[in-house]
Amino acid sequence: MNYSQDIIRSLMRTEKSTQYEPDAKYLFLVDMRANKIQVKRAVEQLYKVKVKNVNTFISVGKLKRVRHQLGRTPESKKAVVTLKAGQKIQVV
Repeated sequence: MNYSQDIIRSLMRTEKSTQYEPDAKYLFLVDMRANKIQVKRAVEQLYKVKVKNVNTFISVGKLKRVRHQLGRTPESKKAVVTLKAGQKIQVV
């Protein structure tokens, strides 16, 4: 897992994540095996910005029922990346 594209799955654009943007915080979906240092390096390499802080958390999959079968939504790891002052990621 050396490549930045393998670590950063996507930049998440949700209603809650857009509230973080004035504080220079962005929410990313990351690989489950990635640690904070790898996430920091990947974001700096992909978006050409300086990262101040990285907070990660795992969203646990929820139990769902489809007809008569039980199933589970997949677990995912997310990272809230805080950028240094004056830094910004251009989002389309």
